[in-house]
Formats: sequence, structure tokens, C-alpha cells
Amino acid sequence: MTIADNKKAFFDYFIEDRFEAGIVLEGWEVKAIRDNKVQIKEAYVTIKGDELFLFGAHISALPTASTHISPEAVRTRKLLLHREQIDKLIGKVVRAGYTLVPLNLHFKGGRVKCEIGLAKGKKMHDKRATEKDRDGKREVAAAMKTHRR
Repeated sequence: MTIADNKKAFFDYFIEDRFEAGIVLEGWEVKAIRDNKVQIKEAYVTIKGDELFLFGAHISALPTASTHISPEAVRTRKLLLHREQIDKLIGKVVRAGYTLVPLNLHFKGGRVKCEIGLAKGKKMHDKRATEKDRDGKREVAAAMKTHRR
């Protein structure tokens, strides 16, 4: 079940490969995510040492959050992947100029997972071509719909 999508990622990047990663979260964050108080539009994945971190994801605290903690809406959260996957991603980012972008947050087996994409940036003309293709498909679909009637 999808919690939050990053539609901007598909507009700004060519997604080459996808990986599913776990996220290290605090209890109040899980409750806020279940209540759909999360936004990953401006988020990105950074590499520190030999680990991956989700930076810029905004999780709004619920008003019923505990009084003995101070919720931080935008904090760096560690991503959990297998060592081989991390090494592969770091190699591609460092050597080949790829970017790591969070694509969506979803539940899997009661846990929150983050799907990250290995992406190449689009140039402005690529973005225009993508938009043109999407508009063309929309027009064809509308024509097919009216033709059936």
C-alpha cells in the first residue's frame, strides 16, 4: 500500500533501477506516517561513509505526540539495504554520475519501506519531450473514449 509518491522524480530523472530499502524511524514517525503526514517531494538520498541516508523527507508530528520527546519534522534518516546493494549503488553514484532519488514510501509486512531509484538527470528538452508524449497519450485515450460511444 503506497503512502507517499514522489511524482517529481519521474519528471526530473530517468529511473534506471529501483531498490527497496528499510528506514530507521522513531515511534512517533511511524504513527504520523500511518496518518499520512509525510511528504517526500523534496527528499533525496545521500551517501555518508558507506551508508545511505534519506535527507529532506518531511514527517509532521501528530498533536498527540508524547511530551517527553521533541519531534524533528525534517531529519536525516538511515536507509537499510544489503551490503552488496549499498556497494553497487555507491559505485554507480561515484563513478557513473547517477543520483539516488526516493520514489515512494509504502508498507510491506507492517513495516515502512522506501523505494529508491538509481537515476540520471533529464535535460530541459527531455522534460519537454516527456510532457509532449504524456499529452499525446492523453489525447489518444480521450479520442478512443469518445469513439467507443
